[in-house]
Amino acid sequence: MVGKRILLIVVLTFFQFTTPPKVILFFGDSLTAGYGLDPEMAFPSLIEKELNRTSIKVKITNAGLSGETSAGGLARIDWVLKQPTDIFVLELGANDGLRGLPLHQTRANLQGIIDKVKAKYPKVKIVLTGMMVPPNMGKQYAAEFKNIFPELAKKNNATLMPFLLDQVGGIEKLNQADGIHPNAEGHKIVAKNLGAILVKLI
Repeated sequence: MVGKRILLIVVLTFFQFTTPPKVILFFGDSLTAGYGLDPEMAFPSLIEKELNRTSIKVKITNAGLSGETSAGGLARIDWVLKQPTDIFVLELGANDGLRGLPLHQTRANLQGIIDKVKAKYPKVKIVLTGMMVPPNMGKQYAAEFKNIFPELAKKNNATLMPFLLDQVGGIEKLNQADGIHPNAEGHKIVAKNLGAILVKLI
């Protein structure tokens, strides 16, 4: 009986140390990149640290690029997908909206990225983070922009985070001087909210 218990412990220990960590690829713009901050303070790194404190082991790749648009993302996605990925977090579109780019183009570009990810890794789980644009872009444009994300999530059976900057956007003390990019405290909140979604997919 004792021998069986020892064998079980050895097997479980072996499994724990040989099971590879889940790879989470964050693909986005300056929000993902952690604009204005040390990369270690950006929400992808914070999520990695928090999850790895538990029995869940993950490895993150931060493919955030400041100024990136959905078109730019579509152009570079093939290069980014060279590394096997278990969970793909798509955070793009904000710069399209701020520039007032045609919404049909943004939608098509995001769908194109999703198609490439699925083709490369059919079993990948996709998380789509929603964004919003300021009201000065016009009510109709703002409403249609916001709807892009839930529509794409439903179409592609992806997990939706309705608004990446929930509890952060528009709150002065949680953002940098530009009023757009979260500060260190803001990134902590984003990490907590997004991390709660990701842990359910691992």
